[in-house]
Amino acid sequence: MKQPELGKKISELRKAKGLTQEELVEKCNLNVRTIQRIEAGEVTPRSYTVKALFEALDFQWEEEKSSFKDEERKVPAYLYVAFASGLLYFFIAFFEIGWEYEWIEDGFVSNKTGFTGVKLITFFSYVGFLLGLLGLERFYPNKYLKIALWVMIGFNLFMYSADMIALYTALFSIEDYYWIKFEAFGLGYAFLGASYFGYKNLKYGLGQVIGALGLIAGILIFSGFGVVFGLVPMTFFEIGQLGLMIYFIQKIGRSTSPDSF
Repeated sequence: MKQPELGKKISELRKAKGLTQEELVEKCNLNVRTIQRIEAGEVTPRSYTVKALFEALDFQWEEEKSSFKDEERKVPAYLYVAFASGLLYFFIAFFEIGWEYEWIEDGFVSNKTGFTGVKLITFFSYVGFLLGLLGLERFYPNKYLKIALWVMIGFNLFMYSADMIALYTALFSIEDYYWIKFEAFGLGYAFLGASYFGYKNLKYGLGQVIGALGLIAGILIFSGFGVVFGLVPMTFFEIGQLGLMIYFIQKIGRSTSPDSF
């Protein structure tokens, strides 16, 4: 069954059940806008989304299953690359933090080449991870997360550029802006953490737990005085994001509909 017939069928089944679009949302973890667009024939949903809708409406999925291609359930390869980038960032970031602490305390870096290499690896691995999260946002819509991710990418690009200028030129030194850097990072992490609260229908309250960790880490880092303490929730926040990426990737590969909000 193709659009717009599919949308009309779903609308008829929903109305026959006496359900509003909002009530159908609660049964299949889609957002209202998605259901509206499907019923209006504006988009062609993936097979797992149709399956979830039909199951919620007690309609026999097997009757329509052959109309949808199985390859739609394949996980995009870039998501695996993004996860690997996130894992690399998680470990390499500890070296960057240690080296940057030396830079702030001593006013210079003993091995600029090594430090630059670590900086570049950290930057590209983190941005690669954030781009992967943006890719997942297509499957699991969250407009606030999308904004927060782009903000973090832009901020990292700006700050890493500033670090390289301070490291290799005399235009300014890290002492001139490192408090601003802490506060900006804190705001970025707080915003990113808060955006995960949008995933309120995830099992075990994963969205709220991860969001709270990011928010707490951001507030502590923003305060300046709590930077060291903020590293603890920030570490668990990064682990939580990696875990959530695995969770979402697994759900994309299944025949059930992904959680979208």
